[in-house]
Amino acid sequence: MSGSRKPRLVANPLESAITTPSERILKQCHNLYVDNENGLVKIATSLGLRLLPPRKKIIVMIMGNHSAGKSSFINWYIEEHIQKTGVAIETQGFTFITSGRKRESLTGNATLHLYPHFRPLLEFKGVTDYLSAEISTSKQKKFSLVTFVDTPGLVDGDMVYPFNVNSAITWFGEQADLVFVFFDPMGQALCKRTLNIVEKLSEKCADKLHFFLSKADEAGRETDRQRVMMQIVQELCRRPGLNKCGFEMPTIYIPNPQRPSRCVNQIDEVCQTIEKTINQAVQKTLDQLEKDCDLISHTISNKLTQDRENVSYNKSARFRSFLYGFLGIFLPTLFILSFVLDTLLSPEELEGLVGEGLAKALRASTRIMVYLWEWVPEDWQLIFILVFGSLCYLLLFLAKYFARQGTKTLTKKEKRKLAEYSDYVQDVVKTRKRKLYEEYLQQCAAEYDF
Repeated sequence: MSGSRKPRLVANPLESAITTPSERILKQCHNLYVDNENGLVKIATSLGLRLLPPRKKIIVMIMGNHSAGKSSFINWYIEEHIQKTGVAIETQGFTFITSGRKRESLTGNATLHLYPHFRPLLEFKGVTDYLSAEISTSKQKKFSLVTFVDTPGLVDGDMVYPFNVNSAITWFGEQADLVFVFFDPMGQALCKRTLNIVEKLSEKCADKLHFFLSKADEAGRETDRQRVMMQIVQELCRRPGLNKCGFEMPTIYIPNPQRPSRCVNQIDEVCQTIEKTINQAVQKTLDQLEKDCDLISHTISNKLTQDRENVSYNKSARFRSFLYGFLGIFLPTLFILSFVLDTLLSPEELEGLVGEGLAKALRASTRIMVYLWEWVPEDWQLIFILVFGSLCYLLLFLAKYFARQGTKTLTKKEKRKLAEYSDYVQDVVKTRKRKLYEEYLQQCAAEYDF
């Protein structure tokens, strides 16, 4: 926009060297929304719209019974021992694991400050005290584009959680891009609490759910693994919300060169699922950017069209107000002037006051009122005066009414600002979106060697 700073969208050479194209695309799209001066969120707010900036990373929530290997998988994925692991219930709250420029640990409100879109969690009493975030400098795999949410280990029986764990995990699952459900063949694979949450999530976001048999190398022989998987699938199918065909449950475990296993390890499928979701997120973000630009442009066009209609209506209202006001004042004035000229002043006296030409004009203009008065019978003259006075009052009332009917219109400054917004969205944002899309397609072509 003229006189405004354009958002800085092009990364410096060093940043380009250490970030992936997908990461740069998501970051630049995010900046287009949140820029302090020209961000789409700010423009939309000024138009009475509400836009949500896209995330720069996808959110992967991992849930399951305690000791299902959730934390171990996260440590393996980022290649850093950042989460505690063990058979005890180590994870009693929600932990966000994300990448950053330096290693940090956050808790409680500091975590919500890092993830403001999770502020609705405050509705769950007690959950804030059990939020934490671990920021790692790892760049392994696709971690720079992923935020993992490690959830409390789920158990049945007398276990008491400090907050409504079922509702909190369900809410997190609805916000996440992916929900990984780990079933531990050696533990409580058929934990009812886990199955209840999975069933609830399946009702709203079944496409996000992915099931894995974790720690598959510890399940004994292949027949033992197959038996455990059958039990899990049968239990899932018994649930009304989960009785669908085509369950997939890859067997995964953390590779250990010192403990080779003949069990098929499909842990790479987890990575592929994450990568596929990242690619979908990039496409959705670019598509949503296009839609939001069109929404802003359409809203601006409607506002300018409505303003032109308001200006036209205001002109009509002002004309009516003037016409009725003029008649409301002119008619009684003419009526009174007619009697003054007819009864109080002779033609010679009037000519002596205003001159011969003006006197004739006044006599001619008031002659109609004089004839009208003379035509009214004497018994009806009082009624005539009352009706005539009411008519004049009605005219003045209508003049005041139409004077108030005008609607607010845009100032020249406001219209100029809207035009600048429209030009900025069309010429800057949409142009940037097309370039980002081309960059994304080039990335896809390079990856698949088209």
